Amino acid sequence: MSLKPLALFVTHDGQSSRSAITCEYKCGNACFHEVPNTSDGEYFGDIVARLNRRGLIKGGAAAVLAVGAASMLAACGDDSSDTGSTGSPGTGTGFTPVAPNKEDAVVVPEGYEQSVLIRWGDAVIEGAPAFDFEKQTPAAAAQQFGYNCDFAGLLPIEGEADKYVLVVSHEYSTEPMMFRGYNKDAPTREQFEIALASHGLSVVEVHGQAGSGQLKPVFGKYNRRITATTEFEVRGPAAGSALLKTKADPTGTKVLGTLNNCSGGVTPWGTVLSGEENFNQYFGNAEKVTDADVAKKLKRYGIEGGASERRWENFDPRFDLTQEVNEVNRFGYVVEVNPWDASSAPVKHTALGRFKHEAATIHVTADGSVVAYSGDDERFDYMYKFVSAKKVQPGVGASSMRHNMTILDEGTLYVAKLTGDHAAEIDGSGKVPTGGFTGKGEWIRLLETGADGKGKSFVDGMSAEEVAVFTRLAGDKVGATKMDRPEDFETNPKTGKVYVALTNNTKRGEEGKPGPDEANPRKLNKNGQVLELTDNHTGTEFTWTLLLVCGDPAAADTYFSGFDKSKVSPISCPDNLAFDPYGNLWISTDGNALKSNDGLFAVVLDGPNRGETKQFLTVPRGGETCGPIITEKQVIVSVQHPGESDDATVDKPLSNWPDGGTTQPRPSVAVVWKKNGGRIGV
Repeated sequence: MSLKPLALFVTHDGQSSRSAITCEYKCGNACFHEVPNTSDGEYFGDIVARLNRRGLIKGGAAAVLAVGAASMLAACGDDSSDTGSTGSPGTGTGFTPVAPNKEDAVVVPEGYEQSVLIRWGDAVIEGAPAFDFEKQTPAAAAQQFGYNCDFAGLLPIEGEADKYVLVVSHEYSTEPMMFRGYNKDAPTREQFEIALASHGLSVVEVHGQAGSGQLKPVFGKYNRRITATTEFEVRGPAAGSALLKTKADPTGTKVLGTLNNCSGGVTPWGTVLSGEENFNQYFGNAEKVTDADVAKKLKRYGIEGGASERRWENFDPRFDLTQEVNEVNRFGYVVEVNPWDASSAPVKHTALGRFKHEAATIHVTADGSVVAYSGDDERFDYMYKFVSAKKVQPGVGASSMRHNMTILDEGTLYVAKLTGDHAAEIDGSGKVPTGGFTGKGEWIRLLETGADGKGKSFVDGMSAEEVAVFTRLAGDKVGATKMDRPEDFETNPKTGKVYVALTNNTKRGEEGKPGPDEANPRKLNKNGQVLELTDNHTGTEFTWTLLLVCGDPAAADTYFSGFDKSKVSPISCPDNLAFDPYGNLWISTDGNALKSNDGLFAVVLDGPNRGETKQFLTVPRGGETCGPIITEKQVIVSVQHPGESDDATVDKPLSNWPDGGTTQPRPSVAVVWKKNGGRIGV
């Protein structure tokens, strides 16, 4: 079929290639709404002066503590290999880059093969009916792979060669693409219940296939669906709070379901963390809330207006703010799932704060302390970390798991403030200052949670419960640095350095909005950047630099750590991050503003080729690259919302991936491997 660029790449907020329908159902049109953060905050100049007064700016980089636990993802490589993760800088990026394109396929480098691992509607639970687009039911959906897959975690099954548990989050439902003849103003109860079942997470056993890197799902004892009606346990300082109590749960300790699960992380103790991101869009009738203070807090979380997009409040009072104003306070947390026990209740960790968590990723220090990093995916919102009071207990037994699953219940939550070293040189153009984009920062305490689950607030005028539930307001009060949509964090398992994807912010520098600063150096930032932190993980000081300022390499406002820009792939809107076994950073993109399909990129971090960026794959039309897992043998990506476009309908789909022909597009997980069975990028 002939391509129509204007239909394929309708600009959202004037820049991103995301379609309007994607923005409507993925994030509740966040970019069309007023920025929720209207706090005064601090500009870098103010922060510099204050840090100098306190003697916190020092020469040299902050100390990096040793990485105390191997990356779970790196451990997914071939155990029989004795070459493992050795090699010079850039090992693992030896592939011919894929060119930007608009194909309706997963496009991979020459010499690589691919297959679909699991699709929307494929059976997760044994006995689930075969997927039938025309005859979906809530009962079937609750046993099948959910919609719009995002994070993917691959955990080796101990003692079982080439067998794994795959955990995948399902961020959101796009009802107009799921149901023929969908009426957005009058959805049916059955459609509502199918959508509930299509959220959450899927846990499924997968086995390797002899002679290739292919993976296949199987029915096993670990298989499980977690949906928007699964019961969750609430822990931390907000558990039992009046702010979380509802008619259905007067204890404030049990929540039905998880919503808008975006990215996540695999813990060294073998569980999976998932971030509840754009939860605000599921709740209706905010304009009818009469309590001015409650309405103000709702607005800070982007919750305002009348009916919700999906009209779930028509079927369940918990989504109607006039009937259950506290229900929304029960979402926006990091959730933890034990994939090894299909009967276990997942946990919502309130000690890590409540905001639009893109993810939560774990670093373990040399002494066993756990640090969880998380970004608030909103324009002009903040970066956070949680430092545990407990230490990791080694081993994989039941006793160790019980202990380690309480690690995120006790510790200290911080928010980040940054200052630049070359503030006077930043003019909003993206011009590289003398010596590159560099600076310093500090982590400001917000909340400390003790062994009894009770909290202590460090924010004037806010109780511990309020800091846990209204964490954005706490960040406002202490003047945290407003960032350009901080999404995924990842710690390099070899160096301990921390990387942050800042996706974009086309409001930066608009009239009445914060202007550019050294960590967010461009006005009307449509392409995003990647931040590198050298963090004293359990301490309060760090230094930082910008690794990448993304966009068209031919443009003056892009930067690749000084690497020759004529030799890099164009990259736009970094979203999810991962590391391969060799210490290279891999970046998946969301909303490519360069008018080509989203993709997955490998970036060299050390040596003379630092900053070299190469595109490994692209995803089909209208899709977003999510999840990425990079092992020695496989690259795994989730392909979210393929075919979503303003011109696409069920009757006229833009994409027919993954099944081809005239089939409907289906969000799916894909796996890529080298044809000769060799190592990825080697």
